[in-house]
Amino acid sequence: MKVAVFSTKPYDREFLAQANLAAGDAHELRFLESRLGIETAALAHDAAAVCAFVNDVLDRPVLELLGAGGTKLVALRCAGFNNVDLAAARELGIAVARVPAYSPEAVAEHTVALMLSLNRNIHRAYARVREGNFALDGLLGFDLKGRTIGIVGTGRIGICVARIMVGFGCRVLGFDIRHDPEFTQIGGRYVDLDDLLSRSDIITLHCPLTPQTHHLIDAKAIDAMKPGVMIINTGRGALVETRVLIKGLKSSKIGHGGLDVY
Repeated sequence: MKVAVFSTKPYDREFLAQANLAAGDAHELRFLESRLGIETAALAHDAAAVCAFVNDVLDRPVLELLGAGGTKLVALRCAGFNNVDLAAARELGIAVARVPAYSPEAVAEHTVALMLSLNRNIHRAYARVREGNFALDGLLGFDLKGRTIGIVGTGRIGICVARIMVGFGCRVLGFDIRHDPEFTQIGGRYVDLDDLLSRSDIITLHCPLTPQTHHLIDAKAIDAMKPGVMIINTGRGALVETRVLIKGLKSSKIGHGGLDVY
């Protein structure tokens, strides 16, 4: 099968080529550094499958071009699928596959690493030491023990974060449209979103991006939070209204912001 792989990075090429070799070179992989969009969809002409990532555009116009070029499968190398017009794909007869799960511990541990880096000013201290500055002023953090952690989205990743934070001695609150018994079993407590926002010292986002969660963290949400709150987003960039977040940081209403999505 001919496969057009968009948004290719060196590690994509390395691991996909290894997997293909292990399968006896069953597929002809066409690696493309370009992002998939209306201007680049023609690059997938005659490819039966397209492999796409989170920033690739798979709306109706793009899917129509892909379908006209012979594409029958869109394989997402990510868990999220908010960038795909699923209704259009169904109408065009294009199957869509995604990564059902990947190491939730990896994302959860990265989330906690962001918390610790911000709390203990590790990034600031690192920059100072590189400049030969060993001053301690401005590097004071706070104990996580006894703090309240608000987890928005208690799927696999959210529960892993909860388990880690319980180990730190934190109170853990959760909000999700579906309540998972495992979350309460490890010491978490479900509350409504307003309660979570107003009571949490640290708020961390692990929910999918949907029309309902788009800009979940907006001006109203930030106004409801504690002064100096820490906000962590390792979910999807558009869960947070960026301009409002920046305003909150400048006013010190938000004490810390940790993002690995934008």
